[in-house]
Amino acid sequence: MLWLCIIFMLLIKIHLLQKSAREIERAFSEKLITHSNTLIDISSNDKYMRRLANTINNQLRILRRERQKFQQGDLELKNAVTNISHDLRTPLTAICGYLDLLEKEEKTEAANRYVHIIRNRTELLSQLTGELFRYSVILTSEEPLKTEPVVLNHLLEESISSFYTVLKESNITPYITMPDEKIIRCLDSAALARVFSNLLNNAVKYSEGNLYITLTKAGEVYFKNPTTKLTETQVGKLFDRFYTVSDARNSTGLGLSIAKNLVEKMGGKISASYKQNVLSICISFGE
Repeated sequence: MLWLCIIFMLLIKIHLLQKSAREIERAFSEKLITHSNTLIDISSNDKYMRRLANTINNQLRILRRERQKFQQGDLELKNAVTNISHDLRTPLTAICGYLDLLEKEEKTEAANRYVHIIRNRTELLSQLTGELFRYSVILTSEEPLKTEPVVLNHLLEESISSFYTVLKESNITPYITMPDEKIIRCLDSAALARVFSNLLNNAVKYSEGNLYITLTKAGEVYFKNPTTKLTETQVGKLFDRFYTVSDARNSTGLGLSIAKNLVEKMGGKISASYKQNVLSICISFGE
């Protein structure tokens, strides 16, 4: 009889421990995905389970402090990017205006060459500043994207057509494959056009051959181009903001980061892979 009582008490103890473990598991999962400042509380009085809960609570406090630091730093960075990009645009506009006037004046051959160099550098700086400004606007905007039925076939064709001259100048021939039927998704057409533009720009920068673009019936868009300028490690960082490969001197490293941000805002996915010297970027929009 004594043995039965001991077994019965052990079973109750095990049941209570399991209950406490489930409470800790549920509470911990909730605390990780919510911004609440509440901590884990359990019904058990078992000192070991309560010690476990207290240890997890201490780590939660540390995690929350680090999260707040990160969020504050991220916000400060976004604001700094917005302010810097805005402050740069005003003097750049003035510089371009004075260059226009200077180009109309009589100059020596050497002066013409110098003005031409300044013009090229100024246009590049304007382009990079514009990209920085667009990035800051996208990040700080809290307005939801305006979705509407978009025919991916048509928008993709329009985007490629607008890049035809740039691709031709870079000796890149686009090979396009898409189904005859219309692939329609509810998306923001302006945002998607920006995504396609950034991916085509990326192909121009890194491609060492032709560009292969494929649209599937599942709503996946692939951009593939050969390149030896990348490594698998670099490809894994392509969507990180401000990341550029060593020879990408004329880039802020924001193009693909903007594309990723916009694709995810529209409920899609974007990924990159690198195999046999071929860079492949895939955008996916489900049904």
